[in-house]
Amino acid sequence: MTEIQTMAAVLLTGHGGIDKLDYRTDVAVPHPQAGEVLINVKASAVNNTDVNTRIGWYSKQISVATERGGASGFEDTDEEDASWSGASLKFPLIQGADVCGRIVAVGEGVDESRIGERVLVRNMLRSYVDYRPWECWTFGSECNGGFAQYAVAPSRETYAVNSDWSDEELAAVPCAYSTAELMLDRAGVEAEERVLITGASGGVGLAAVQLAKRRGAYVIALSGASKAQTVLQQGADEVLDRTADLSKDLAEPVHVVLDVVCGDGVNERLSALRKGGRYAIAGAIGGPSTQVDLRTIYLNDLRVLGCTFQDDHIFENLIGYVERNEIRPYVAKVYPLEQIAQAQEDFLSKSNMGKLVLVPPAVN
Repeated sequence: MTEIQTMAAVLLTGHGGIDKLDYRTDVAVPHPQAGEVLINVKASAVNNTDVNTRIGWYSKQISVATERGGASGFEDTDEEDASWSGASLKFPLIQGADVCGRIVAVGEGVDESRIGERVLVRNMLRSYVDYRPWECWTFGSECNGGFAQYAVAPSRETYAVNSDWSDEELAAVPCAYSTAELMLDRAGVEAEERVLITGASGGVGLAAVQLAKRRGAYVIALSGASKAQTVLQQGADEVLDRTADLSKDLAEPVHVVLDVVCGDGVNERLSALRKGGRYAIAGAIGGPSTQVDLRTIYLNDLRVLGCTFQDDHIFENLIGYVERNEIRPYVAKVYPLEQIAQAQEDFLSKSNMGKLVLVPPAVN
């Protein structure tokens, strides 16, 4: 590639509100180290983890829903434990858990034949922690991510993808779909099982709807009434209003709950499971703290499954699903990277279905 020294990127300058996002055009282009590739980023999607990381929501000091501090941040964030890994972040940081782009350079030990590949980056990286079990770095959190014209990533976790989808559609896959696939995989969802999915109109929720249907499950989605028809079109068998009384509105108990909302509804959703059911959690945008009647869990032999660490096959599965057109992301809106503030405001409003995607300036 022609030697380019600087690039456009969004720098997160510290924990706080949207004003902590600084769009710049003079950020140094990273150089791939041994085992890494340099990617010209074509698109990167907005995710809850971007907002949660910015506002320091992962800190144990925070006990309320993401939306309470999504735009302005929190005053009582403890910066020492405000990341996925439970460690402090290094600022400035380039966020962005998703990357779709093309490899334009490689580091030592990487075959130059990879240059030119269209790729997706696994968002839960294992290379930087030597592939130890239960450890990972989040792309765009523990290392710089995709809100830039260029990004570096481990070659072994940068996957070539053969697809005619747009860059924006591909960029909607890594974070949301790998989270949803992990939940389904860990809960062992099988054909004909009844699966209840919270937040079904959002990025992860809608991905879970598609992926659960791909497995042949019967999908019951919780969503706002205004989005119900689209959720049905994306594969749900039933849509219940997110305020529904599950004890009355569910025809029969479910085998699995996939929950990215949590908050005050956890007890009711646990009670919606049949004996021996599984409850998978991969988010808590409705609030990280709640009261649970433990008798519901142990008297009904329920399994509660935390879902963060991803074994290698999770992302490899997704690449196959994409290449065989077994899923298709729903992209609601696309923004130029410099409009990241507006994109995050729209994301927090929850007025859009599916994914919001950012596109960096084209490289001349």
